[in-house]
Amino acid sequence: MNAMIVALGVAAMANANGGELWGIMPDGKLAHMYSLDNGTGLRAKITDYGATLVSLESKDRAGTFTDIVLGFNELDQYRKDSPYFGAIVGRYGNRIAHGRFRLDGKEYKLATNNNPGEIPCSLHGGNIGFDKVLWTAKEIGKNALQLTYVSKDGEEGYPGTLKVTVTYTLTPANALRIEYKATADRATPINLTHHSYFNLKGEGDGDILDHELMLNAKKMTPIDIGLIPTGSITSVKGTPFDFTSPHRIGERVEAKNKQIEYGKGYDHNWVINGAPGKIRLAARASEPNSGRVMEVWTDQPGIQFYCGNFLDGKIGKSAKPYPFRSGFCLETQHYPDSPNHKNFPSTILRPGKTYHTVTEYRFSAK
Repeated sequence: MNAMIVALGVAAMANANGGELWGIMPDGKLAHMYSLDNGTGLRAKITDYGATLVSLESKDRAGTFTDIVLGFNELDQYRKDSPYFGAIVGRYGNRIAHGRFRLDGKEYKLATNNNPGEIPCSLHGGNIGFDKVLWTAKEIGKNALQLTYVSKDGEEGYPGTLKVTVTYTLTPANALRIEYKATADRATPINLTHHSYFNLKGEGDGDILDHELMLNAKKMTPIDIGLIPTGSITSVKGTPFDFTSPHRIGERVEAKNKQIEYGKGYDHNWVINGAPGKIRLAARASEPNSGRVMEVWTDQPGIQFYCGNFLDGKIGKSAKPYPFRSGFCLETQHYPDSPNHKNFPSTILRPGKTYHTVTEYRFSAK
């Protein structure tokens, strides 16, 4: 035991890329925590385990910092209990029906690690997705962190070796900027996203039903009982999915609607207005008591709004429970199950091409 303590101490001091020792993996590898501060209104902690945003502190209208993302204090909790809190998910974020897709005439089979409606699918990259591996981290000053991961050919059933770089930056204008880049040596699907659960009152401070939400989206991709898109793209007008003007999240979350029933609330992909590839406003969320406002800007075609329908009371960072609907996600993305729908924007990355996308979570208070 003493030898292990000494070894851990030496390893912590020898971490050339900065960060503080945070935990030890079952194989003996070390996870580290990195702190970012833009000096004006945002502070963050990020671990190289899963490229995970563990905390994000922003100011309310009175200028008080509060942590607004759900998460845990210990590495083992993330390994064993986390519903993707704050992680980068991939190789394919969201779902692929039956864990299968065809590419260039060949069928690929993935792990089916999710079973909504008793219909199996591959969720967020499979059994050991990008949220469950150690990334290589490099600090870039006080306000940015670059993380790199190499996913080998055949990992979780996906073709090709994929090299991924994700850079978190706290900008001077109080935005959390996430830039994704990837290259592959064989054609492969890729759909990376960030999976923080937000509560703009503060993590552990009740539900999120009084938050107001606007989604800059006139259309959505309806799902079946297995939470897989049917392939159609429909208007949200006249439905509980119309957030083109702000509504309280709780206002229609229990509406009598088949799509609401399938998702047990909101757990759907919206088609963002405007041309994919150009950064534009996708969503705006606000919380009346704190005055916090969060805008989501992205160049992606879609955004998944999920309102914490499967949160079950796990104890979080501040020793408070995270019950049903105590956090919400706004995951910028390509559409779920795109490899199986030719009418959806392509998610196939081919050799010689670079996957490059940017999302910003911009914070203010009113």
